[in-house]
Amino acid sequence: MNYQDINAQTIDRWIEEGWEWGKPISHEAYLDAKQGVWDVLLTPTKPVPHEWFGTIKGKSILGLASGGGQQMPVFAALGASCTVLDYSEAQIASERMVAEREGYAIRAVRGDMTQPLPFPDETFDLIFHPVSNCYVREVRPIWRECWRVLKPGGRLLSGVDHYINYIVDEDEREIINHLPFDPLADEAQREQLEKADAGIQFSHTLEEQIRGQLEAGFTLLDLYEDTNGEGRLHELNIPTFLALCAEKRAGN
Repeated sequence: MNYQDINAQTIDRWIEEGWEWGKPISHEAYLDAKQGVWDVLLTPTKPVPHEWFGTIKGKSILGLASGGGQQMPVFAALGASCTVLDYSEAQIASERMVAEREGYAIRAVRGDMTQPLPFPDETFDLIFHPVSNCYVREVRPIWRECWRVLKPGGRLLSGVDHYINYIVDEDEREIINHLPFDPLADEAQREQLEKADAGIQFSHTLEEQIRGQLEAGFTLLDLYEDTNGEGRLHELNIPTFLALCAEKRAGN
């Protein structure tokens, strides 16, 4: 079994156990969004600025590794045409359930974002990619695929890790790991993840996350930092995540 299949099965199990990022929005939250009252997250705690989206109505939006019925229903309520790609069967099922409950159409694709995306060039106006590439070993190919499937002028909104979470122990008190954190290359790091029931995760440098988007052709427009939302690093207000707003400039 490859590591992506391990992660998909792990996330499916987490959802059965009540995982926060696998709980679909309520009917009431969907109705609020239709009235213009909404927020969505790329990182654990800070809502994405609405100005990052521009006008949502009429846009074609890809939720990349964004299943679970949390963000796509909001965008659908605001008038977007939504596609979601996720490798977790449970996350895809949640998307279809909410769409059926609320009566809107969604294209829900079970797919592995480490592979070429199954969409033609210049398909989408916006890609919404919450924190998830910590579950893949190489992120630069993902940024190149995002560039390919975005229309000129389209935006990539992404939540990415700071790598700090991967150097500390479970109690977030001691530095115990070297970087990169790569459980496919380091058996001790693999054992840490197994003990914590954390799937297969990888650290990524800011060069991979930010420079990788620039190398793909994107122009960085804005960013903000965020914490884990809980734990000692959060209590000390130590950021561990970034949210990035990047654009595929027309003519680039």
